[in-house]
Amino acid sequence: MNPELQLQKKLGYRFSDPELLDAALTHRSVGARNNERLEFLGDSILNFVVAAQLYHLRSHYNEGQLTRLRANLVRGETLAEIARDLELGALLKLGSGELKSGGFKRSSILADAFEAVIGAIYLEGGFVSAEKAILHLYANRFSNLPDSEPVKDPKTNLQELLQGRGLGLPDYQLIKSYGEAHAKTFVVACEITSLELKVQSQGTSRRKAEQAAAASLLAQLETASEN
Repeated sequence: MNPELQLQKKLGYRFSDPELLDAALTHRSVGARNNERLEFLGDSILNFVVAAQLYHLRSHYNEGQLTRLRANLVRGETLAEIARDLELGALLKLGSGELKSGGFKRSSILADAFEAVIGAIYLEGGFVSAEKAILHLYANRFSNLPDSEPVKDPKTNLQELLQGRGLGLPDYQLIKSYGEAHAKTFVVACEITSLELKVQSQGTSRRKAEQAAAASLLAQLETASEN
């Protein structure tokens, strides 16, 4: 069977426009026509569908617990695992540099391509088709959710990662807060001095802003380790 047809069978969705699927599998290293916009779209749809499913499956979880569980299910490595199951690597269109460096095996590229494929399904088949594909691909993961919450928050993960590397702890600083008392926004900076990394994030509480900053730094460290 044609590899792209095999992929569509695994997705549970058949594309009427093969060029749309081709675009979803085309990395930015190829040129201006690439999958970045589809990736943006797919990321949003994936986050919503996973969040909605968790809302129904874990009715006893609070917002923080649901957020952390969703983050675990949509993190880059999880998406890359699904992409490998779909054998997306063999179908990717890569520029010569990425091809030589083994980009078809890189987790970040595979994760982005998977999100782009979801975005392509949405564009052609609508939300119901995209949701059906996501629920199909996540069926095993949704069936094996933990009974309690073992998922650590980004601040804890970042601290343990740095300690494991023998590095100092991250430094969090409140930069500013603004807005009405009942709807404040907090801006927090997080810095890893030993790595010369610093980010700013915001949230509706200082805790949420710190967690967002930690998540941003974790993503940077994950990307750096893959390159």
